[in-house]
Amino acid sequence: MNIKSSILLHALLAVALSLVINFSYLLVPIITDQGLRDREYDGYVGEHSIGVLHLSCDLHGYIVCACPEQDSTYVSSGQVRRLKLQDGDTLHFTTHRTSDELFIPGYGEHAHPQLDRILVRNGEEFDFDTLYDRPSRTMEFLWQIVHYAIFTFLLIVIFTLPRREGSRMVWHIVRRSLCALLLTFVAVYFAPLMDFKDGMMRIVFFFNSNAHTNAYIVVLTKSLFMLVVAILYANIFRLIAQRHSIVVENERLRSEYLSTRYNMLVGQINPHFFFNSLNSLAMLIRGHDESRALEYVDQLSYTFRYILQSGQNTMTTLGDELTFARSYAYLFKIRYEDKLFFDFDVEDRYLDWQLPALSLQPLLGNAVKHNTITSRQPLHVTLRVVDGWLEVENPKYPKLDVEPSTGIGLDNLRSRWQIITGRDIEFINDSDRFLVRMPLEQPK
Repeated sequence: MNIKSSILLHALLAVALSLVINFSYLLVPIITDQGLRDREYDGYVGEHSIGVLHLSCDLHGYIVCACPEQDSTYVSSGQVRRLKLQDGDTLHFTTHRTSDELFIPGYGEHAHPQLDRILVRNGEEFDFDTLYDRPSRTMEFLWQIVHYAIFTFLLIVIFTLPRREGSRMVWHIVRRSLCALLLTFVAVYFAPLMDFKDGMMRIVFFFNSNAHTNAYIVVLTKSLFMLVVAILYANIFRLIAQRHSIVVENERLRSEYLSTRYNMLVGQINPHFFFNSLNSLAMLIRGHDESRALEYVDQLSYTFRYILQSGQNTMTTLGDELTFARSYAYLFKIRYEDKLFFDFDVEDRYLDWQLPALSLQPLLGNAVKHNTITSRQPLHVTLRVVDGWLEVENPKYPKLDVEPSTGIGLDNLRSRWQIITGRDIEFINDSDRFLVRMPLEQPK
């Protein structure tokens, strides 16, 4: 996996996690005081009341109203500041009633009911958001998303950095852990928050609030969540990267092994064919047949050139292989004159089909080597294509004196086919014939 794709993947994951953590409904009850009250009081809301607010010097106040059961409702100083209430405001509001089931610590069993929500103030509908010149919800969420996306991306980069050569694994883990903890500390104390007192976006470090308030709990929860997810993702990413590198290395080693083995197999063909050709050429020279000897040298030169050129390529076309086979067959005809015949029965549409190079040479050579060839019993070797399979067939006329074999022959051919094409060839060895079937590959 290259660096660009890795960075893009890290960035996408960071943005996705930031979106998840910032839009999670699990955090909504923690963010707002209303959510805390909903959980604490199980959603109980008192009857609507109307009254006039009277504030003390410490900003605690009471709403005096014409209520049938009580004459005043308690308003905390925090509510006064947060809601920007003023002495003498006429409020239409709801309350939290204090009872044995809904007991507010600090107020006693018969305490005044507490202000819950303001519906109308001084004859106008009360809108909490209009109290502050605060950014839009979109901008607020955007700041949050960008902050946690950058934080998560940096964490992922830290945990996925490769170990430097020569460095010990223990020190590498320690350095990454320290950097991650330092980054988490910075992210917590520099997280953006909305300050409802003045409607400004601030960072936690400059947020004038108690360290145990909901704002700090939310920021700490988000940051720790991002840290845990980044650690898990980094480990998964590292395992996938290691598996990918192992697969690539195995493919490289396999390719090198197959290339080396193929070159060794091709190298075995050359001396085997060379020694047989020298014997035939020596026979012509001893017979003082100069013209046929020169023609034999030309054909021998072509066959060797083809072998050397094909040794650089694993695949060739059937047309090229048949041209080589005709030249190679000519060398045998010089030796056996009118006692050996090669019949080529291949349609033109198969000439562009492919097969491993030098597949016909060992088959033609073995047909000549292991059969008796005489004028009364000539040998016919047939080459044809049937349903995409190249077939080489010859009748069996076993020799009385079997020539020594080098062991290359058919095992060599089968090995090369398995290495190059991944497919096997078929051998049919009956009492009266020997047939080899090789699957051709259509041109791409």
